[in-house]
Amino acid sequence: MLQQLGVHDFWLFMLTGTVLNLTPGADTLLVVSRSAAGGWRAGAVATMGTALGCMVHATAAALGVAALLAASQWAFQVLTWVGAAYLAYLGVQMLRQGVRRTADSALKAATSTEPRQGLLRRSFMQGLLTNLLNAKVGLFFLAFVPQFINADAASPTATFVTLGFVFTSTGVLWLLLVAALTVRLRGTLSDAATRWLNGLGGALFLLLAWRLAFDRKTA
Repeated sequence: MLQQLGVHDFWLFMLTGTVLNLTPGADTLLVVSRSAAGGWRAGAVATMGTALGCMVHATAAALGVAALLAASQWAFQVLTWVGAAYLAYLGVQMLRQGVRRTADSALKAATSTEPRQGLLRRSFMQGLLTNLLNAKVGLFFLAFVPQFINADAASPTATFVTLGFVFTSTGVLWLLLVAALTVRLRGTLSDAATRWLNGLGGALFLLLAWRLAFDRKTA
């Protein structure tokens, strides 16, 4: 099947993709924070949001949109700054949660002002926007995936999207596991430890925002 699609060295693609997905980043940090605040379902829907954003990037790269974006320095920079601003916003939100009296009171404050469905919807949108507003994800697909597609593939676009789906699927499995582990460990943490982790997570989000906005090596 994969040979008919024009894929070569699929084992290397899977190995490299798995290692990349296991590398902690904004998606992992978001799923941990959502799972700690709202349980496994919140972490799972945040994961689905990141997956949708990832597939949008993969499809855009397959269609050449990512290449056009890379060619326009102005458009790339605008999207990069918007993505960095959103990560910074999430970081500030986590820092605010970290200074609250207890993790339970923070969760009650969130759930008392919105129904459970609203909490899950917000988790999904955060996952989607965290991934979708990162222009470098599209450039990653543009640089990584073509290395495993034969030059004579019958439909390079379809092959590209297929490999993007495979890469995204392995990431989803990992993030769902992260969500489950987070929920399992949540009950063993004291209020002080939870507040400390929220503060650390917020600081890491701010660091990711800074790197996204000012890292010129991939811009």
